[in-house]
Amino acid sequence: MFRGKGWFSGGMWKPKNPHSLEHLKYLYHVLYKNQTVNEQNKGLLVETLRSIAEILIWGDQNDSTVFDFFLEKNMLSFFLKIMKQKCGRYVCVQLLQTLNILFENIRNETSLYYLLSNNHVNSIIVHKFDFSDEEVMAYYISFLKTLSLKLNTHTIHFFYNEHTNDFPLYNEAIKFFKHSESMVRIAVRTLTLNVFKVDDKAMLKFIRDKTAAPYFSNLVWFIGEHVMELDKCVKSASEFQIKTKLADLVAEHLDHLHYLNDILCLQIDALNDVLTAHLLNKLLIPLYVYSLVQNEQSTSNEEERPQVSCIVALFLLSQVFLIVSHKPLVQQLAKIILNAEMSLFSNGVPNFTVSEQSISESAIALEASQGQQHSESAAQSANGGYASGTSVEGSNITDEEKAVAAKMSTHFETMQRNFSLSNRPFLEAIFNSLDCSESDHAALFALCVLYALGHNPEGNLIACINQDLLDTVLMPSDKSETKFCYNVNLAERLIQIINLSCQYSSKIRIATLQMTILLLKQLAVKGTESSLLDRHLAAIEQSREESTLMLRNFYKSEEIFLDMFEDEYEEMKKKALNVEYLMMDANLLLPPTGTPMSGIEFHKRLPCGEVERARRVSADWS
Repeated sequence: MFRGKGWFSGGMWKPKNPHSLEHLKYLYHVLYKNQTVNEQNKGLLVETLRSIAEILIWGDQNDSTVFDFFLEKNMLSFFLKIMKQKCGRYVCVQLLQTLNILFENIRNETSLYYLLSNNHVNSIIVHKFDFSDEEVMAYYISFLKTLSLKLNTHTIHFFYNEHTNDFPLYNEAIKFFKHSESMVRIAVRTLTLNVFKVDDKAMLKFIRDKTAAPYFSNLVWFIGEHVMELDKCVKSASEFQIKTKLADLVAEHLDHLHYLNDILCLQIDALNDVLTAHLLNKLLIPLYVYSLVQNEQSTSNEEERPQVSCIVALFLLSQVFLIVSHKPLVQQLAKIILNAEMSLFSNGVPNFTVSEQSISESAIALEASQGQQHSESAAQSANGGYASGTSVEGSNITDEEKAVAAKMSTHFETMQRNFSLSNRPFLEAIFNSLDCSESDHAALFALCVLYALGHNPEGNLIACINQDLLDTVLMPSDKSETKFCYNVNLAERLIQIINLSCQYSSKIRIATLQMTILLLKQLAVKGTESSLLDRHLAAIEQSREESTLMLRNFYKSEEIFLDMFEDEYEEMKKKALNVEYLMMDANLLLPPTGTPMSGIEFHKRLPCGEVERARRVSADWS
């Protein structure tokens, strides 16, 4: 009448040791007897599935007979049978959790091969789960990501079938690239990178031919939609309503750029060609670059093109140049910003929309753009470059060096006379954004774009943007041998910002002044040697004197001035401005504020009251 404790119907005794082959046999017996899921056995099945994962992980490292039995009895097939029934989310979640734990903890390659040796895993991947359930979605995408971490040149053949040209793991994952949950989107990005890293020609050819164009096209469109939402967020709501949402949108854009750069840095030419073409032709040029001109020079036909504000465009472009390091993309984008005309948009550059352009058409467009780029670079090298040399003001130089310096001086003057912004609308828009007479809101981002074009903190952008290209607009960079030739137009705009910052009611934030000085040094200072013209040096010295005069006024009126000055000076010494970190701050997209209650760091906002003005003058002088 009564069963002894531990007995299971059918005469199977539950072993006391949970980590043993006998215990797995017991669990198999439970599954075998409960292949049909009902309300009565759901709890038993969930506990059984959890125990199976636990003992398999133990067996992987301690007893190979455990896996032998698991495979002999084809226990994964029971998982599939349970899934195909309407077992409810409780059992389904436990199944996915068990699979995730199992594959995450398997260390023995032979055990992994055994698990993947039949097609059950792929059948589980393509199973139609209820993805409207957040928990099911979370465990499913985590399971796919875990599988992707096991990919290598050997295991890839368990997932990609070359004969049927089918790759369920990748195909199912990319369906969720624009899922509403950021955790899911991040998992998809991680998975795709893990796939791309596997050096398997057949698999990469499949991705290039079958999925690259539609995936990258939709990804670029998705990024653009986020950018449009970001712009709308900046324009339409008050500061307190949008702060959190704005920070999330900026973080998402940064994540996308790092993801795209990670793909490009894998140096898979077949994928990079498609991705570069889509980014340039469907996002960066038609949305980011086009938005710089704000319809000032647009025709009636062009007014229908989507745009974001110039401030948002500058902010996003600065992030692109600071993060992306793929030479064909960065070089082409820089060339368009520095030298292209508005006719670019009437000669075939598409609007920011989802395009049905085929992969072959993308490849042809890219080859054409690369050919044009090569010919223009050759022309720039022949006509726009200048010889490097030393400053004319050098004291101990030979007659030959003096002759070279004089020749360079003449060439410099010629280039300055010929330089014009009239046929460079995008560069002109950036230069015009440096006007701080009313506000430095746009100027900060314009400074960051110009700085990123010629600066390379990690050594990547030196290889990306040719100095020959920067020379066409007289913009020396950190890699320039000398900085004798620099853009006078730009330098004078920078000096004007410095001059405005030294006025009592200045609207220039400390961060803007720091960026201005960084860019001016990039233009005209090499090591300890300055190539600034005498009139530019005199203007800077004049601003320095005005700053000192203001400093004296505060010294007389503020009792704690010396302590304040010392604090600001020490802070400036130990904490150099990090431009990439600066351009991660979504608060900068909001109009400059002067209230400490905003939570914005002091150097990123305007001063409030006399004490903060004293702090600001101290920081400026430092």
